[in-house]
Amino acid sequence: MKTEGFSRMEQTLYECLPSMQCREKVLIESMKYSLQAGGKRVRPLLVLAFARLCGGSEDTAMPFACAVEMIHTYSLIHDDLPCMDDDDLRRGKPANHKVYGEDIALLAGDALLTLAFETIASDRAAILAGDRACRLAAKTLASYAGATGMVGGQVIDLISENTNAPLEVLREMDFKKTACLIKAACELGCIAAEADEAQREAASLYGECLGIAFQIQDDILDRTASEDELGKPIGSDAENSKSTYVSLLGIERCRELVDELTQQAIEALDAFDADTSELRQFALDMARRKK
Repeated sequence: MKTEGFSRMEQTLYECLPSMQCREKVLIESMKYSLQAGGKRVRPLLVLAFARLCGGSEDTAMPFACAVEMIHTYSLIHDDLPCMDDDDLRRGKPANHKVYGEDIALLAGDALLTLAFETIASDRAAILAGDRACRLAAKTLASYAGATGMVGGQVIDLISENTNAPLEVLREMDFKKTACLIKAACELGCIAAEADEAQREAASLYGECLGIAFQIQDDILDRTASEDELGKPIGSDAENSKSTYVSLLGIERCRELVDELTQQAIEALDAFDADTSELRQFALDMARRKK
């Protein structure tokens, strides 16, 4: 889903970074290193897509889109640290801590997290989206990214190592760790466009189903793809004795679940009167992805 605003979103991301003309230049370099690592940009693209779908503009939603990607990028930096997943590769490149050291990588993640909320609260965001939308966006993103959302899911992941966690624990973990930030992205697009509550709920359901399907597909690829294809280490969950959808249900049932969740996401788009073909196709593409 490469929208017209994709290149502008990329450029805006880097423009939000502090100036390199400072003593802590290495910190800014570390932040930029991970922001520039690429990836699918699923979350910011969803912000922009739902803003358009609800009659808003990409310009209005742009600060929210950048903020979501900053949160996602910080979480990847921290996930790769030795105290967490201890991974050396991210998107085919050395993980941030392998280039800048654990200390700078940790602080780069912290800095991206705080920069996300600075971006939402900026004068530019207030002018484009309005104070009320910025406040609601900040509250929504904080809720989905914090202790009861993404960070909480990461904690469940940590405490579930070597425990053969049952399916209900896995569902809660993946909902919080993966789906919550995708839900946030969809809702932020609606908030930027001042969509009604019914549309926001439909967008949230789309994001939840897409997020869980995304994680299940990740588990499948961790078993079936190569390290070169994924650009990151494979098999780490098995090495750490972590329960996954594949280990509990098998690959074929997991593929069925991906299809079921994708269909639910597509059906959620019936709540919108505008053309939803782009988001329908996006859900299908995510279900079929090979990396």
